[in-house]
Amino acid sequence: MLTYVSRIGLSLLGLTLASSAMAATTVTGQISSTLILTSSCQVNGVGGSTGLNFGALNFGTTNSLFTTATGQVLGGGGGALSILCSAGTNPTVKVRAGTNDGKSTGGSRALYDGVANYVPYDFYTDAGHSNLLAIDGVINLAPSTGVAQTVNIYGQALGKAGLPAGTYTDTVAVELTF
Repeated sequence: MLTYVSRIGLSLLGLTLASSAMAATTVTGQISSTLILTSSCQVNGVGGSTGLNFGALNFGTTNSLFTTATGQVLGGGGGALSILCSAGTNPTVKVRAGTNDGKSTGGSRALYDGVANYVPYDFYTDAGHSNLLAIDGVINLAPSTGVAQTVNIYGQALGKAGLPAGTYTDTVAVELTF
């Protein structure tokens, strides 16, 4: 019986040693991670490369005998135009041609009523309307730090005799380079 118990004990000891020999093995390594960021900008909180809304210039409502009407280009939320670009970029805003440029004396741009009447107007970089922003005029922004920058663009329309009541509009192209 002792021999029988010894054989069982030795068998169990052999199984235990064999189990230890087949224990899990650990292997180490690494994961390589990569992210490539490209420079980008947002206009009034929206990103993209075409069709962005740079804001609206609303001269308000006045009578047809007005002498001057003024306004400011407003972006989303009623505030001034906002440009947010990647840190380290040098953004510039170029105000290009409008649909009705040169069609009315008194301004380089013109609002059109869709019939045959034009109201001359111009863009300015100051509220006092002394710094004209010509067609293809460029506004150089400060080098970007990753914080939104405000771009103030003002407009002044000039009244003239014989203007009928109506809605006068224009569309002006804008480019943002960074």
